[in-house]
Amino acid sequence: MHRARSSKRELRELQGRRRFTRADKIALAVTLVVMVPLAVVFAYPFFWMVTSSVKSNVEIFGSLNPFTPTLRVSNYINAWNDANMGQYFFNSVFVTVFSIIISVFSNALMGYALGRYRFPGKAVIFVLLGLVIFLPQGFTVIPIFDIINRIGLGGSLWGVTLAEAGGVSVVIVLLFAGFFAQMPKELEEAARIDGAGFLRVFWSVYLPLAKPVIATGVILQFMHSWNDFLLPLVLTLTRPELRTLSVGIYDLQNQFNADWGLMTAAASIALLPIIVLFIFLQRYFVESFSGAVKG
Repeated sequence: MHRARSSKRELRELQGRRRFTRADKIALAVTLVVMVPLAVVFAYPFFWMVTSSVKSNVEIFGSLNPFTPTLRVSNYINAWNDANMGQYFFNSVFVTVFSIIISVFSNALMGYALGRYRFPGKAVIFVLLGLVIFLPQGFTVIPIFDIINRIGLGGSLWGVTLAEAGGVSVVIVLLFAGFFAQMPKELEEAARIDGAGFLRVFWSVYLPLAKPVIATGVILQFMHSWNDFLLPLVLTLTRPELRTLSVGIYDLQNQFNADWGLMTAAASIALLPIIVLFIFLQRYFVESFSGAVKG
């Protein structure tokens, strides 16, 4: 115990005595010179939106000062109530939560079959999945709209949910396939000996090990469903009360085109859940992509 503590102390002392070489200092300086302006450029629109959400129009356009002595929280209250953002928010939550459940489970099952089993045409399926990634969403809106109406879910939140569940399916399927492909086959063989079938092996053995990929699937599907505009717009044309946040914020341009404080408050409400979710799941997000690349 004493020796281990001494080794740790010596290691810290060596790290403390480590000196930056001239090349290290130059590399650090170049990195700071390049990255700091880039960080400012990318962060400024978000910063401007948040600070403007507690200002009046006069304060937004009358001064470049991002801070204001008076925080107009009423912008958020008016956006939530008067602009109907509260209803749109709950619509988005419903669509997003259930589309995540449908998408992650079904895509994990497809990824498990592609990653763990060999069958004729498997390579063709991978090629087709790769090609689908480059298919613009606009080309699929009409077929999706037709399918949703044919199964009797047109003009309902369940129809929007089902349509959104396939938004990023290809990417998630490929991530699951890459992750499951690198898992040791001994796990499956042991489960088979115990009498487990296909679904039992998937649900009880492999899926619990895929937490990083599940987290990534949740993030990708959340971002897609929460931010998607085109499909919810088309599917809720006849039912404005079913609009999601993205469609509702777009409609603010017509109703409150002069109130920038209210519009930026509504946009801030829409972005907050994405930021919170990514903060909690970012570690799994990185791990899943590194695992898929290794596989």
